[in-house]
Parts: sequence; C-alpha cells; structure tokens
Amino acid sequence: MTLPTRASLDAARIQSARLRRQMIAAQEELDWRCYRLYGLLPAGSDEADFEHPTPPEVALGERAFEIVLARRVAAGQESTTWFERHASTPITEIPDHWPEDYRGVVQRRIALIESDRNIGLIERPEYKRRWNSPSWESLEQAALRDWLLARLESPRYWAASAEQLPQITSTSRLADALQHDAEFMQIAELYAGHADFRTAQLVAELVASEAVPFLPVLRYTETGLRKRAQWEETWALQRREDAGEDLASSIGKIPVPPKYQSKDFLKSDFWRLRGGLDVPKERWISYPGCERGADGSLVIAWAGWDHLQQATALATCFIDRKEREGWPRERLQPLLAGLLELVPWLKQWHNDMHPDFGARMGDYYASFVSEEARALQFTLDDLRAWKPAATAARRWRKKVA
Repeated sequence: MTLPTRASLDAARIQSARLRRQMIAAQEELDWRCYRLYGLLPAGSDEADFEHPTPPEVALGERAFEIVLARRVAAGQESTTWFERHASTPITEIPDHWPEDYRGVVQRRIALIESDRNIGLIERPEYKRRWNSPSWESLEQAALRDWLLARLESPRYWAASAEQLPQITSTSRLADALQHDAEFMQIAELYAGHADFRTAQLVAELVASEAVPFLPVLRYTETGLRKRAQWEETWALQRREDAGEDLASSIGKIPVPPKYQSKDFLKSDFWRLRGGLDVPKERWISYPGCERGADGSLVIAWAGWDHLQQATALATCFIDRKEREGWPRERLQPLLAGLLELVPWLKQWHNDMHPDFGARMGDYYASFVSEEARALQFTLDDLRAWKPAATAARRWRKKVA
C-alpha cells in the first residue's frame, strides 16, 4: 500500500472538488429533467431549452436558483444565511467560463424561476440538495488520525502469546518504539502539519482520547457508579442462572438495569466510547496513578486483549511495582482492585484448565488477589471501596462550595 504524501493529498483534494462540481451539475440536470417529465415546464419548450447533455462543472453558489437568490439579497428583497451555512460565494451573474450554450440554458432557467410560480416555488433552498459536507481539511485530519490510531494498535506493539506474555506499557515507551516506525512518522508529520512535532506528545494525545480507565470509580460519577452496581447485580444473577440455578421461583425475571447517560461518566470521551449500554469501544485501557518512576506518562494496555490477557498484564505490572519498584501498599491497592474487577469474567470465560499454565485461571487469580490483599492487610471490600484521593478532594470542594 502506497502511503499518502502532501502532494498526493493535495491532488486528491483537487480531484474531490472537481468530482463534486460534476455531481452538482448532474443533479441540476436531473432536477430539470424531472420538471419536464412532470409537465412543469412551458408547453412547447424543447428539451434543449432547459437541459444540457454535457454540462460543465458547477460550483456551489452557481446554480440557477442560487443566482436568483443572490440577486434578491443584493437588491434587499430577501435575507438568507444559505451561502454562509454552505461556505459558498453568492454570485449575481452567470459565470463567463461556461460554454455559451450552457449559459443560455441557465439564463432560461433563471427567467422561468422568476416568472413561473410553480418553478419559483420548487427552485428554493428548502427543496434543493444542500451539498453540505465536512471540509476537506477535517476529512483529511480524520483519515490520518484513524490511520495513526490503527497503527498504534498494531500487534507489533501489543504482543500476546505463549512466548511473549502481554505487558502493560506507557505512552512514552510506545512513542519510543514508534520513532523507528518510518511509516508512522510519515503519516504523523502530515497529521501534525510540520516535521518538528513531538512524537511522545502526539501519541499521548491520540491514546488519551481513545482510552477508558480500568476501574469503575475512575469512569463514572456517583450516579454512574450506582447504575454500575445494578448492572453487576444483574450479571451475577445471570451467571447463577447459567450455572443451572432456578431463579424464577425466588426472584422471578432478572431485572433489566437502567441505561447510562452522559452525566454518568466523568469525561465526555468515556461517554462517547461507551454509550448508554456501556459497551466498550475504546482502543486502550488506561491505568491512572500507576505511572512508573521518571516516566510520568499514562500507563496503558490494549483493549483488544481478552480478560485473561488483561489480567496477566496487570498482575505482571503489580508484581513489578511491588518487588522492583517497592511501592507502598496504598499505591498497590488500585492494581489489586483492578484484578478483582476481572475475576468474575475470568471465572466465566477462562476457568477451564489452561494448557499452558496448568490451572483454572479464574480460580488462580481469585486466590492471587486474596493472598496479595491479605499480605498487604487489605480485605476484598477494601479493594472494592478504593477511591483516588483526587476524586475525593474534588467532591469535598464541591460540597463545601
């Protein structure tokens, strides 16, 4: 696949604009053909009077009704925001660069719009195709951004196999690896708009906008946490039912939890990525507060990993921070809380005997969390109740105010 360059993107922009003008012209011919087929054009008029077999390109603002509208605005007979809304230039004269025969067709269209009540009613902004689309600049930026995000998710940066276990990393370490990715750097330069961009800053911004924290307390507001609790109760009941327990006689139908709203999430990006049913659509899982030493950048994992791979990476991170970094128990607490969050899903999807580990991984991680919590003098309820100090401080200040 050939990567885009500034020259190829500029050429594509010119070609896109040309095709759009051709489509506008074709739509005009289609409109006036329909007027003829419905008998709205003057009796006895020829097809060539109001239609053209090979129209030239027509830009926004150059259609017959737009010229009529621009003339009325110039004469103070009408006020409109049509041209501003559609980023088109109002003109009051038929373009000189058109062929003479097409200029004649447009002139007859203008005269009919001004003289015929029915055509004048139809040839109005309310009934014409708007051709309102995002700017080329925004489309180009979105395409480059999507390419960069897809590259950041490349398996080369998120290995997960029996030979190479999944590992949590940071945006800075990811950026360091990308420095050697010539294709990424080429597209990143186009996206940034200049060659001296900072790779670490660019990667951090891209990842942060597509990442959701690993713990509920870092994702939801108070209302969201209450809804999350209801969802967890429903999941627990469903697991009991899946295990063969008869719940119909005791609780009846399992209740349907409420949908989330934007106010239930701490950040608008979380709401954008999760939506009303809290379906994970993020590309990365973030671990705020788990930064390592001098590397203060965001700690992340790939959201495409399954629950077992996520648990493996998080457990490895926990052991590293505990044994190599010497973290105090308070900093280790949220990491264990994150593992505890994964345990029900590990028991649901990964509790068969694992061929590589020789254990039932749901049971294994349940024991791992319990033992590590006990060693740090935490109960499982302590892990579930963990809250970041910053969040607690924000809520306290709001309450006092």
